[in-house]
Parts: sequence; structure tokens; C-alpha cells
Amino acid sequence: MLFKGTKSVSHKLLMVVAATTLVALVTTGVAMVIYELRTYQQSWVNDLMTQADILGQASSPALAFDDPKTARESMSSLKARPQISAAAIYTAKGGLFARYSKAGTDEQYPELPEADGYQVEGKELVVYKRIVDNKEILGTVYLKARYELFDRLRDYLEILGAVMAVSLLVAILLSYWMSSSITKPILAISDIARKVIESRDFTLRAKKTTEDEIGYLADGFNGMLAEIGRRADDQQRAEEALRQVNAELEQRVTARTAELESSNKELESFSYSVSHDLRAPVRAITGYSRMLAEDHEAELVEEAKRKLGIIESEALRMGVLIDDLLAFSRLGRLAIQRVELDMGKLAGNMFERLLAQHDGPQPELRLGTLPAVSGDRVLLEQVWVNLISNAMKFSAKREKPVIEIGAISDDKEHTFFVRDNGAGFDPRYRAKLFGVFQRLHESADFAGTGVGLALVSRIVNRHGGRVWADGKPDQGATFYFALSKEAPGGSC
Repeated sequence: MLFKGTKSVSHKLLMVVAATTLVALVTTGVAMVIYELRTYQQSWVNDLMTQADILGQASSPALAFDDPKTARESMSSLKARPQISAAAIYTAKGGLFARYSKAGTDEQYPELPEADGYQVEGKELVVYKRIVDNKEILGTVYLKARYELFDRLRDYLEILGAVMAVSLLVAILLSYWMSSSITKPILAISDIARKVIESRDFTLRAKKTTEDEIGYLADGFNGMLAEIGRRADDQQRAEEALRQVNAELEQRVTARTAELESSNKELESFSYSVSHDLRAPVRAITGYSRMLAEDHEAELVEEAKRKLGIIESEALRMGVLIDDLLAFSRLGRLAIQRVELDMGKLAGNMFERLLAQHDGPQPELRLGTLPAVSGDRVLLEQVWVNLISNAMKFSAKREKPVIEIGAISDDKEHTFFVRDNGAGFDPRYRAKLFGVFQRLHESADFAGTGVGLALVSRIVNRHGGRVWADGKPDQGATFYFALSKEAPGGSC
């Protein structure tokens, strides 16, 4: 390509001028050659036709009196025209009457003359011209001359080539001299742009030397540098302000994190202490109520025995609440130990363990194919235990309880679910399900402390997952938990 590569602007302008000049010269030269050839051909044909007409007029008396000698004498004047190599006069009937040939040539004459006109035969031009006297055709003149068109064309092309070469050279020299006034200010702008890129100094400016489009370019370039400089200053100030804000935020976050960690430790320590200190009096209440019922059985009436039974059962329930509170508090201090877990096997084992302790009707298990995940075995076992035991408890009043365990996977996570056909729940109170000590059913209908689902939520959240549930009253419930395919780091 003409401008391929990294040529300078001056070189490209020079090439444009040279190419334009060359095209113009070639076009003009071709047009002049065509015009010259046509002009030469027409003038040479006209000249031979005139010569033939003169020869015919001079030979008409000889034809009238049948005098070939006079006709030959008339044609002897053709010796003054060295371009004419042969001539002949034919009678009206087409017979060869007289002829002439240039010295040293052996010409062949046509047997019969053709109609008025001319034709080119190689490097020779042949002309036929009728001899007419008083509207009577007396004969035909035949002339044959050397056609110098190709020699003339060669000479003309040599001259034209020399003229074109000189013209092209002059045009290039002039364009080179004149292009400096165009390229010099452009190169100056380019140099300033290179310096700006290298030094990042937006205070540099290009010098305006003309009032034309290049001058407008310099003004626009300088304006652009000024705008970029202003924006760079604004960006630098904004970045400095952002760094200060980030530093302040980091200090605040660090301080707040320290406060939260201290508060969490104090809260966990308080929960542990309270739960531990509550165990002793609860054990005493349970023990003394049992001793009272056994040692004074004969002295107690049935109503007293019933009330002692209530005291003992409530004390036992208080013990379970304390144990759940300790488990919930302890969960925040445990570190997650991730291993690859077969969730199908894990869920099946937990179901079998719970089924051995279950007193109600034996539920039917429908266990689907569950994908493997990365997680803490002890904590995820607790998730399955709480969800499956929850399903057994709330479907125990069904004649044929059914528990379904399955999973759904997509590109980002595995979603596990436990579905039962039990009591269900009112979806308006769905948000309370995973809160600590939150219950949607009466304790007289379904036992429990309201901590199990809170433990499930906290364990799944520490694994980077999420929990939710769907259900309707008396139509069963489905509890879901989703774990990411990419194992995140455990968090408290």
C-alpha cells in the first residue's frame, strides 16, 4: 500500500503530490498521443488523396487517347516524394494502364482497383482514387506509401517520457519545498504530544504559527491539554481525599471491630456463665422433686403427685433449654474444619439414628441423589439432625408420615431440602422460623425449645450459605439450605 507503515506526514504529502502529478501527466500524455496519431493519419491520408487526385487529372488525357507513355511520364514526378513506393493507373474496366515503382523495389500491384478510400497494410498506406472527367469514370489511381505512424509514435513517446520525467521531478522538488510550511507546524504539535506523554506535564503548549486549519488544530490541542490538566488536578485531589476517607474508615472499622469482638466475647462468656450457673439449681429442683415423690409417696395425694410431676418435667425442659443455649453460644467459638462430605450418606445415617429414637409412627423416607460438598462434618450433621427431627416431630400425627430429602444444583450452588407432610406453618410468620426461641406452634402440641432452626441458620451462614422455608397450615413444610460450590472461608 502507498502509505503503509510509519511514514512521516511530509513523506506522505510528497507521495500524494507525486502520485497526483504522475496520474495527471500520464493522462495528458495519453490524450496527446491519441490526438497526434489521429491528426497524423488524417493529414497523411488527405495528402495522398490530393496527390492521387492531381495524378488522375494529369493522366486523364492519356487515358482518353490511350497513351500509356504520357501517363508514365506524369507519374515520374512521384520521384520527388520518396515516401511513395508505388503507383498505378487503371482503366475504367480495371486493366493496368501504367505503373510506377520506387527504384530498388519490386512491387506487386493489385489485379483490380478498389473503390475510393484507403487502407493500412502493416507499415504501408494504400490509397485508391477514381479519375472522373465530365462525370465519366476514366480510371482509378493507385498509390502506395510508407506509413510512418509507428516511427512517429516511438519518437513521440521518447519525447513525452523525457518531458514527464522532468515535470515529475520539478513537481516533487516544488512540493517538497512547499510542504515544509504545512508539515513543520504539524510536526511541532506531534513533538509536544510526545513530550506530554513521556513527562505527564500538561502545562506544555504547542506554538500557533498560522491562522488556517493547522492553527485551529494547535488551538484545539492546547485547549485539550488545559482540560486534561484540570481534570488530572481534580482527580489527584479526589484521590487524596479518598485516601484520607479510607484511612479514617479503616481506623473506625478497626476500632468498631475490636469493640464488637470484645462485646461478643463478653456476651458469650456471660451466656456460658449464666447457662452453667443455672444448671445447679435446675438439677436441685429436679432431684428434690423426684425425691419428694419417691420418699413421701404414701403421704401425697394424687393432685400433689401430679403437681410434682409438672415441676420435674418443667425442670427437665429448663435443662434442655440451657443445653441448647450453651450449644448456640459454643457454635460461635468453633472453627470450621472443612472436608469433602457425601451428603446423601450423611443424611441417610442421621435419619437412621433419629428413627431408632422415634416413638411415633415410622415415617417413609424418600431420599434422592445428593451432591458432595465441602464443609464441617460435625456441624452439617447437626443441620441434618435438626431438620430431619423437625420433620419427624411435625409429621408424627399423620397416619402415614412421609419425609422427602433431595437437592437441586445450578452453576453456583447446591440447594438441599427436607420436605414433610405434617402440620406446616402460616407463611405470614416465615421470618420468625430461624430466630432463637421462636415457635409457631404450642408446646402442648409439639415439644421443642425453638433453638434447633436457629442453629441450622447459624451453621449454614458460617458455611457461606443461606436458609429459607415454605409451607402452609396442615399441608406440610419444606426447609431449604444452599451451599456454594466454591468453599468460602468460615466466619463467625
